Amino acid sequence: MQGGSSRLSLPLRIGPHILLLAVGVLMKTLTGLAEAENGADEEPYSVKFITKNYIYGNTEHKVNVYVKVHRDSPFLVCMDLTLSQSEVLDPNHLWIGPQGQDLRGQKYVNITETGKLMLLNFNENLSGSYTCTLTYRVVQGDMQVEQEKVQAYKFMVYAYREPDYTYHVSVHYTTKDCSLKANEEFFKDLEKVLNHLISHLTCHVIDSSYKCHSVKRPKHVLMEELFVTFQVNPFAPGWEVACQKTTQDCEDVTNSRVQEARWLIEEFFRKQSYVLKHEFQNTPVIHYVDHSFQVTRLDSCHPGFGKNDVTHNDCTNCCVACDPGTYSPNDEVVCLKCTNIRITFYGAKSC
Repeated sequence: MQGGSSRLSLPLRIGPHILLLAVGVLMKTLTGLAEAENGADEEPYSVKFITKNYIYGNTEHKVNVYVKVHRDSPFLVCMDLTLSQSEVLDPNHLWIGPQGQDLRGQKYVNITETGKLMLLNFNENLSGSYTCTLTYRVVQGDMQVEQEKVQAYKFMVYAYREPDYTYHVSVHYTTKDCSLKANEEFFKDLEKVLNHLISHLTCHVIDSSYKCHSVKRPKHVLMEELFVTFQVNPFAPGWEVACQKTTQDCEDVTNSRVQEARWLIEEFFRKQSYVLKHEFQNTPVIHYVDHSFQVTRLDSCHPGFGKNDVTHNDCTNCCVACDPGTYSPNDEVVCLKCTNIRITFYGAKSC
C-alpha cells in the first residue's frame, strides 16, 4: 500500500490501516505489560503523616493529620516525642472531640490504656479539632516531693479523598491538505481505535476534537498538521461494576484503570513511529508526528471536597473535606465560600 492519487491510497485509507495494525500488535502485548507495570506501581500516594503508626502531639502548635475517607486513622499520641522517651508517673488522659464531647466510650474511637487515640472508619463528619489533656506526676530526686503537671495537645484531623484522574492528551498528524474531507474520517477512525484499545479497562475517550494548521518548524518546510486533543476518562459505561468489588471508595480503582489506559495510549502513539518505519516503504501522507504526544493529568474532587495548597500544604494533592463556612456542590477542586448561611461542619455539598 502506497500513497498516490487513488481513493484507496489517500490518507483516509492509509491512516486507519496503520492504526489498526498497531492495535493488532499492541492489544496482545501492551495489556499484559501494563498489568505487570501496574502491579509493580506504588500504592496511591498518601500524605507523610499517614505513613506513620503514631503521631505525637506538640505543646507549641497544633498537629495537622489527614485521614483517608473510610480508613482508620493512625494512633494520635497524647504526648510529645520528648516526653514519650521519659518515665511518666500516673498518667491520665482526657480526649475531647470536635463538638466538645468526651470521646471515652464512643463507638468510632479506639483509646488504648496509654491514651493513644485511633479514629475508626473516618469520614468528613468526624473532621475537626481533637484535644487531649495529659495529667501526670513528677517526683523529685529525694522521692519525697511530688508535683502534678498538665499538658494539652491539639490535633486538627481532616478527611481526604484521592482526586479522580482524567488525562488530557494532544498529538499531531501530518496531512496532505487541511481542506481534505479525509481528515474528518481519519479523526473518527482514530477515536474508535483508541476507545477499542482501552475499553477493557472501562475507560473511554471524551471531549475529542481536532484542528488543522500550517506549521513551519526550524529547518523544515511548511507542513499541514492535524492537532488532535482528547481526554482519557475512567467512567465509561460499566465502570460501577468494577467498584462493587471493593468496600472502599472507588477512586483507587478508577485511578488505577485510567493510569493503565493512559499508558496504553502513550505506547500506542510511540509505537506508530516504529510501524511507519518497518511496515511501509513510503511514508503515508497522514502519519503521526514523532514525539508530539503530550499528556496532562486533570484532577477533580467529589462534592464536599476540594484542594487548598495554602490551608492544607501538607496534603497539596489531596481532596480535603471543605472547611466550615465553605462548600463544593460539584466535581471542581475548589471549595466556595458560603455567604448566605453559616456552615458549621466539614464536607458541605451545598450552601
